[in-house]
Parts: sequence; C-alpha cells; structure tokens
Amino acid sequence: MPPALRFAPSIDHKLERLGRAAAFDLSCACGDAPSRERGLDGLWIYPAALPSGQRVPMLKVLQQGGCERGCHYCAQRLGGIDQDPLSFSPDDLARAFVELHRRQRVFGLFLSSAIHGGAVYSMDRILATAELLRSRHGFRGYLHLKVIPGAEPAQIERAMALATRVSVNMELPTAAQLARVAPAKAMQSQILAPMRQIARAEAEGRFSRGGQTTQLVVGATDETDHQIARAADWLYRRLRLRRVYYSGFQPVAGTPLQGRAPAPFIREHRLYQLDFLLRSYGFELDEIPFSDDGALEPDVDPKSAWARRHPERFPVEVNSAALEELVRVPGIGPRSARNLVRMRRESRIRGVAALRAACTTWRMAAEYVLLDGRAPARQLSLPL
Repeated sequence: MPPALRFAPSIDHKLERLGRAAAFDLSCACGDAPSRERGLDGLWIYPAALPSGQRVPMLKVLQQGGCERGCHYCAQRLGGIDQDPLSFSPDDLARAFVELHRRQRVFGLFLSSAIHGGAVYSMDRILATAELLRSRHGFRGYLHLKVIPGAEPAQIERAMALATRVSVNMELPTAAQLARVAPAKAMQSQILAPMRQIARAEAEGRFSRGGQTTQLVVGATDETDHQIARAADWLYRRLRLRRVYYSGFQPVAGTPLQGRAPAPFIREHRLYQLDFLLRSYGFELDEIPFSDDGALEPDVDPKSAWARRHPERFPVEVNSAALEELVRVPGIGPRSARNLVRMRRESRIRGVAALRAACTTWRMAAEYVLLDGRAPARQLSLPL
C-alpha cells in the first residue's frame, strides 16, 4: 500500500469530517450497498460503479457542512449537531482532489453540499470548485455534481456543462411524505422541476454523458415498497433517469427521528433487486408481487416471487428459449442469458455444468429450466 498522503491539518480535518457527512448519499453510483466506512488513508473513498460498469475509487465530500434546512433525519440540519460547520474554499478543495488524483488515490469526485447561505450561494460554491477542476487544473475525468434544491435553472445548465453526471435527490416518493421529514424542500419546484430540466437537456442532446440519478430514503416515513417502486418506475419511464439509489434510513442522534428504528437492510436489498427487474429485465411494475400493505416479500427475491406465481411459464428450455424468456428465470441475469445464447450456438446445453459456466446462479435456475428436454434436478446431486 502506498504511503499515507497527508495535507495541512485543516485540510485533513475537513476531508475527514465533510467526507463522513457525505457518506449516506448514494446517488453518486457507489454501488447498491456501499460500505459506509472510511477508505484509504482514513478518507471517505468508495469503490464506485461508473455508468460503464467499471469500478473505480471515488472521493465523496461536501463543499460545506452545517445545513440551514431542517430535514428531520440529517445530522447537518440547522447548522449541524456540533454547531461547528466546516467549509472548503473552492480552491482548497480543488487542489486537494487534484493531488489525490495525481497520486492515483482517486479516479473521480462526487461533490455535494449542505445548504448554508442559501441554495444559490451553496450551488455557486460547488460550481466554482468544478470550474477550477476543469479549467485551471485540466481535470477531464469523472465529476458528479449534486444539484442543490432551490438552485437556479442557469446554475443547473452550468452543472451539466461541467459534470459527467448530476443528481437531484428526490428523497421520498410523495410530496406529502417529503413535507413531513424535509419541510423546507418543495417536491415540485425544487426537485421535480430540476429533474425535468435535466431530462429535457438529455432529450435535446445537450447532456448525454452520465445522465442523472437520484436517491430515495427507505423507512424514514410510512412509505411502502410499492410507493417507492412506483416513484422509481415513473422516473425511469418519464424522466429517463440512469439510476435510482435506495438508502435505508439510519437514525442520527440529536435529530427528530433519532428514536425511529433503522430500516432493515433486507428491505433496501429487495428494492435494489426490484430496480434491476424494472431497468434491465423487461419487467413491468404491475407484474411485481406486493403484499396487500404494499410490501415486497422479505424472505424471497422479487423475481423468484414472480416465478412462483406463474408456474405456467416454466420450465424453460435453455436451448431454445428467447433471450427475453431466459432473463425471467430466477438465477439467470442479462449477462448469463447472453452467455447461454452464445454457448448454445456452439453446441447443445445438456448439463448443469454449462449453467455454472454461463455465470448463472445455477442451483436456483435449475428448478426452472430444461436442459435438452430434461429437468436438471437429478444432476444437482452428482459431482460437478
């Protein structure tokens, strides 16, 4: 491991504190369940998944802390719990990031901010850092900028000109739920309007790189899995978002929701599994089984739950099924389905070893497929 890279004590302190403050924002494509722990050298550096699928180290940090908004679940609310808000100057933050990038400690930057001094001022500081990175320092790599709720349309346009990807956090699926936990945020004017502006820019070819993402908090109010899924489905279909990220609620001491139970990780996990069905597997939302109270089944993944309700669709003959049929088999995803199609062009698939070679979750898939007309259940008991 390379030697620790240290900055001036004040910069190190800000990188640690403002990096920790950014840890729960998942809309920077840091994976479905990223480790919320410090990375190299004690910094908050994450193995982020880029739009291409490549995983790279990403620095996540706030431009400034101590938010003047009163979101009920946020440690930065109303100036921050410790009443000692920190702030990076655009020049200091740009220089620190460039040095980390030069030493190959980080590939890209996710930059957000608490709102301090108003939304327009806070967004200006983010943009000033991005301008320095692109113009003075010549950084051409991955840059994700958070659009502050309340930013002006011209600021959003400039963010798109500078960033690889932008995000506006929706937080809750309905305006009423958002108002209960983030009373200073307006769903239509501060969240959906910027999202629509970015979507129009993409449709017009003015912003076609990494697109936009968002985050939904899971378990902070009485929202159901179905409400969350319906919001995500709408965002994918109507605004063409690249990703929706789900952040399980974690109570923070000193906030109004400090006594609320944390969201079970399995709930966040099931929503991610459902999200993949909507984005990559060709499922419609009304095909997904929910309970009467709008919950996903905690003990089984959504695709398996769907398959169990549709026995008429199975078993599927691996050697002849269309790609669209294969991706609906539990244990077979888009990549493994493509592998199976490629393999069967060369020779017929007759054994479970081929399922394993295709990178399927083959023991799960075996229950739902035929291999050259034969059920593979008996082969599972044989040495492979």
